[in-house]
Amino acid sequence: MTEHLPDTISRLYTDPGEYVDSDHPAVAAFARAAVPADASARDRASRLYTAVRDGIRYNPYVSMRSPESFRASSVLAAGNGYCVGKAALYAAACRVHGIPARVGFADVRNHLTTEKLRQSMGSDLFTWHGFTEVFVDGAWRKATPTFNDTLCAKLGVKPLDFDGHSDALLHPFDGAGRAYMQYVNDHGTYHDVPAKFLMREMARDYANMQGEDMSGRDMEREAAEQ
Repeated sequence: MTEHLPDTISRLYTDPGEYVDSDHPAVAAFARAAVPADASARDRASRLYTAVRDGIRYNPYVSMRSPESFRASSVLAAGNGYCVGKAALYAAACRVHGIPARVGFADVRNHLTTEKLRQSMGSDLFTWHGFTEVFVDGAWRKATPTFNDTLCAKLGVKPLDFDGHSDALLHPFDGAGRAYMQYVNDHGTYHDVPAKFLMREMARDYANMQGEDMSGRDMEREAAEQ
C-alpha cells in the first residue's frame, strides 16, 4: 500500500484507452451526471459503481466477435453489456473524475447461472471474467459492477454494493446460502481491454456459442422463467 501512485503510473491509469475510452463525450457526460461536484474520491467511486451496475443491464449474449462489446462508450450507448464491457465503462467513468482505474480478469465458476446460459456455454466456468480496480485511499480496490439490481432480484441474490473502500467481488453465496461464484484463476490487471485477445479466447472457450443465434436472448427473462 502506498499513499500516492508514482506520477507516470497515475497518468497511465487516468489517461483514456481505446476501449476504456474515458475521453468519449458520452462517457464523460455519464460520469459527471452520476456524481455531485463536491463528492470525495471514495464517494465518487461508489456512486459511479452503482450507476454502471444498475444503469447498464447485464447481457451475456452480446457478440464476442465484435470489438464494440468491449468498448465503454459502445456499452453505454447500448444500455447493456457483459462483464468486461461493464468493467471497462466503470474504469472509464472513474478516469473521467481523475480516479486511477484499470480492468482486471479472472476465471470464475458460476454455480447460479440460468440453465439456458449454461447449456449454451457448455460449462459453468466463465473464463476471463472482467472486473475493475480503482485506486482510492492509498490502495487498489476491486469492484465488480456486473449484475444489475433487477437481475439479482430474479436470481435470488442481493446486489453487490461497493462503498469505494472495501473490495466488492462477486458474492460467494446467494440469499439462500448456496454457493454462488468462485474465483478460480487470476489473470492480472491491464490499462486497457485486450479485446483482440479476448475475442480469440471466447471463440476457443465457447465454441458452442459461436454458431448459435443469440438475438432476442435475455438473461433476466430466463431467470424469471427459471
